[in-house]
Parts: sequence; structure tokens; C-alpha cells
Amino acid sequence: MVAPPNFEEGQSTYRPPRFNGQYYGWWRTGMYDFIMAEDSELWDVIYDGLFIPMKTSGEPTVTVPKTRNEYNDADPKPIEKNFREKKIPVCGIGPDEYNRISAYQSTKEI
Repeated sequence: MVAPPNFEEGQSTYRPPRFNGQYYGWWRTGMYDFIMAEDSELWDVIYDGLFIPMKTSGEPTVTVPKTRNEYNDADPKPIEKNFREKKIPVCGIGPDEYNRISAYQSTKEI
């Protein structure tokens, strides 16, 4: 894989790679590596889709999303990952790219 011109050595390991509209393959690979190093469960959220806490109710039994006041102690952690999985790529793009993707709800859509 060819690195983009003006690639600076020693980029921060605390920030995602920056996408400037060129060299998407390089950025995609770097972003995948960054996300996996941050939290490998984030990749599951990106690949499988957002986590939505569900409950069963009614007769016949139907699965419906929980309301916020119905969340139990286990629900907030996966919901946090929903927001973290979008934050990382958004932090790795410039303003022009952000304008193109700002309406999307998940990283998979982006």
C-alpha cells in the first residue's frame, strides 16, 4: 500500500488517521487498525449495526425497543459504544467530508 504524499512520520496513536478525500484505501486500513486497538467491540457495533435495547411485551409476544426509563444496568454500556463508533471516524475527517456524512446515523452508513 502506498502512503499518501507528505505523510508525516510519528502520527499520534491517540488520534484516528485523517481522511482528506484522497487515498481512501490507506485511510480505511488505518481506521480499522485504530478502532481495533481502541476497542475491538466497537468493530462489532460498526459491522452488526447499532445496539438497541429491546423488551418483549403483549400477547402474542412482540419485541419492541425499550424506552430510556426502562433501561437496566447493562444497557448504557452498549449504547455508549453506539456513540463511540461514530465519534472515531468523524474525528478522522475534514470539514468537506463531514458535510457529506453528517446526516448519517451510524458508521456503517458513513
